[in-house]
Amino acid sequence: MSEVIQAQALECAQLLSEPPRAAVLDGLLSRVLSFAYRMRGLERYDAFRLERVHGVPVLVTPSVFNPRLLRTGAYFAGCLDGKLIPPAAEVLDLGTGSGVCALFAARHARRVVAIDINPAAVRCAQINAALNHLEHRIEVRGGDLFAPVHAERFDVVLFNPPFVRGTPRNDRERAWRAEDVAERFAAQLGAHLKPGGCALVLLSSFGDSAAFLTELAAQGFALTPFAQRRYVGERVIIFRAVQP
Repeated sequence: MSEVIQAQALECAQLLSEPPRAAVLDGLLSRVLSFAYRMRGLERYDAFRLERVHGVPVLVTPSVFNPRLLRTGAYFAGCLDGKLIPPAAEVLDLGTGSGVCALFAARHARRVVAIDINPAAVRCAQINAALNHLEHRIEVRGGDLFAPVHAERFDVVLFNPPFVRGTPRNDRERAWRAEDVAERFAAQLGAHLKPGGCALVLLSSFGDSAAFLTELAAQGFALTPFAQRRYVGERVIIFRAVQP
């Protein structure tokens, strides 16, 4: 790892850290909001819900990550525009969940391949592609990380990864808990990027997100923060990773 890349990774990791006082205040506010969500029935993750994300209808089925209630998916999707996704681009959306990022990328890209390890998420993303009349641009495949695109390369790779290190107990937990995804993603990413391509990785101050920065830097990727947003209890940052 070069000194420049190592310094970039450290700076990026610092962006994900929260000052102690802010973390305590956010924790209190987060518990208040969580109680309010339970009172209104909004904590139901394992139910059929039709959400609207930036005006786009997105059906969320049981065990699938809800991009609106859990915020990060909706935020990531809203950042995908024609500047990031040029018209001729081929895009890979890893851990697609409901397919929300694939939907927004497909507005600009020539082709999007969306992957998820959860069979329910694969079906959900296929439904949302058809619901938004984008099935001709979005192909949804089931599998673990890059396995379903073994010999393929892309201009842009999108990833909203699981932030918490540990063993998922069920398919729903795969959206936010994993054992070694950071290491495997970083090790395999270079083989699936076209020359000049990049990865956009959404990370959070919650969990063990800094591991992704460390592993990507160890593989020689230059990291820069592209966009960020502060929520109660969480700071979300989209990092751009490119190979020098």
